[in-house]
Amino acid sequence: MAVREDKKEIIIENAVGVFAERGYYKATTAMVAKAAGVTQPYVFHFFENKEELFKAVIDRAFGRIYDTFAEVHAPADQLIETMGHAFEQIIQTQRDEVLMVMQAHAISDLGIREHVSKLFLTMFESLTKKFEKVGIPNAKEAAAHFIGTGLLITLAEVLNLPQLTPGKDNC
Repeated sequence: MAVREDKKEIIIENAVGVFAERGYYKATTAMVAKAAGVTQPYVFHFFENKEELFKAVIDRAFGRIYDTFAEVHAPADQLIETMGHAFEQIIQTQRDEVLMVMQAHAISDLGIREHVSKLFLTMFESLTKKFEKVGIPNAKEAAAHFIGTGLLITLAEVLNLPQLTPGKDNC
């Protein structure tokens, strides 16, 4: 059973790179299978279709970001900056996952759009609760701003346009 789960993880890990590089529509399960060193039917052994594979991959990416933010503890006056630095670290270490999150909201497939919408809502609600808990004023607005800033930072990183985020080192 462990070998089976390892293969599934290998498929997901390789799918991250394929989806990040090619985007959802240009990526194929055949490309994922080749990158993972398995056959295409073996991919379908774990995932019903490309959409389900993509959902598993995007769940992992969001989960990593969600868990990272959940693990950050700091006083109210330092929390957002500390979380921002944690996000920058994710960009450096898990670039392909962050790229997937960046493009996921633009996929027009209804099943994926609804799935990604729920993930962003969960992130927003989690951040709002975290900010409320430490006493950050206007927690909902702060959470929305934090997510928006993260998307802008990612866009600037992807397009190599640091001009979009002047002073980001100062959060």
